[in-house]
Amino acid sequence: MKYYVVKYSGPFGFIKPWTAVRDSETFSQQFLTPSIVEGIEKKLFPELLNESKYNKGEIYKIRRHRLSYQQISQQQEQIQPRGWNRKGSKKNPKYERPYSILTRGVLLNPVLWLAFDSSEDAYIAAQQHICLCRNEDILFPEEVLEIENQEFDENESLFAGFELIFEEGEQSFLVGYNRFSNGKPMYGRLQTLGNPVKAF
Repeated sequence: MKYYVVKYSGPFGFIKPWTAVRDSETFSQQFLTPSIVEGIEKKLFPELLNESKYNKGEIYKIRRHRLSYQQISQQQEQIQPRGWNRKGSKKNPKYERPYSILTRGVLLNPVLWLAFDSSEDAYIAAQQHICLCRNEDILFPEEVLEIENQEFDENESLFAGFELIFEEGEQSFLVGYNRFSNGKPMYGRLQTLGNPVKAF
């Protein structure tokens, strides 16, 4: 069996953590969840948006992926909650939304490999840019490789990186709630090949 693998790269990549505290527990900003991969797939193949033919919450064309980077740059972000806090007296109420500071990690020089079963799908994908979770962080296609399936799991010099294997099992952990599938919990186990953090 063969994979047709498309390489994407760019200067920056951002992976949105699903709660403010989660990233310190699972280092979530260095792997892709099922909903992120599905979002990338729907961008590359907009025909999959046809819900009468394709179920939401499923991945149809991207078989595997692998993500590496040079380092994570910690950047601060100011946020406010959605709701308002009421303060003051009954006659003179005041409403406020407090500010808070979060630290987010931005991937520097990320490389993402997407593996497809079909050469046609790979070449369609290789004509387009993608984003991980933030549309100003663009990754551009570089090349398409035809490889044997096992090479994707063995060639450390080429395909080193993190991959979340989308399954629920003993080694799996909760990675978020799928926005495409009515908030269904998503699980996976992290698989690492070689050194995912590239040397400068």
